[in-house]
Amino acid sequence: MIKNFVVVGSGKGGVGKSTVAVNLAVALANFEKLKVGLLDADIYGPSVHKMLGIKDKPSASKNKKMLPYEKFLIKAMSIGNMIPEDKAVVWRGAMASSAIKQLLNDVEWGELDFLIIDLPPGTGDIQLSLCQTLKISGAVIVSTPQEISLLDVRKAINMFQKVNVPILGTIQNMSFIEINNKKSYLFGKDGVIQESKKQKLNFLAEIPIFHEIPISGDTGVPLTSTKNSCLDEVFKKIAKDLLKSIEKNKNLNIEINN
Repeated sequence: MIKNFVVVGSGKGGVGKSTVAVNLAVALANFEKLKVGLLDADIYGPSVHKMLGIKDKPSASKNKKMLPYEKFLIKAMSIGNMIPEDKAVVWRGAMASSAIKQLLNDVEWGELDFLIIDLPPGTGDIQLSLCQTLKISGAVIVSTPQEISLLDVRKAINMFQKVNVPILGTIQNMSFIEINNKKSYLFGKDGVIQESKKQKLNFLAEIPIFHEIPISGDTGVPLTSTKNSCLDEVFKKIAKDLLKSIEKNKNLNIEINN
């Protein structure tokens, strides 16, 4: 049984959704001691397997279901482990959506407090299929600060609102880089913060540019799995605020139903 489904999305590619999804899943397991799974729903550009350092193809259980990988205190599954790294997935939307359903239903996830789903860019078939077939607890929106990213983020926010998926909060990634105690805002300043205020969304945190982040992704060791990393405090806050936001939404639903 999976108690909560949380999607991590943006509408925009290259803003760090997968980095956030991986570190959020590990943070919830590591800091909050929860049972957490992570599903890579980016069929065309999977990266979760690389970020977790998983190279083997999945094995099957006695019930002939795929067994998720267990690493860094979480369970994970990605189509990236089933296709050669240099081969493109040339599928129409319906086939991609069908593959996601298989990764949900034909994987032996077991008992989970959370299944974090790393969404692909855009607002297409995969996103709609997941939102319409699962009872999603909420969405976490990730964006870099500049307006060119926020153009697509607004569309993603609108999509979630149309399919009645609560937005748990926003995260501003690549917010700034600090050199010699001076912050440089390479992609603009506070764009996500201002957009969150405008749309009355909960702002979870800003993540600075740390050189350790791309290294951890390439080597397959999430920073939230290591002690005293540069991301520990940021993701401790994100994890706690996320849990509060989900609990608040549940209480609101109870009040409405009564």
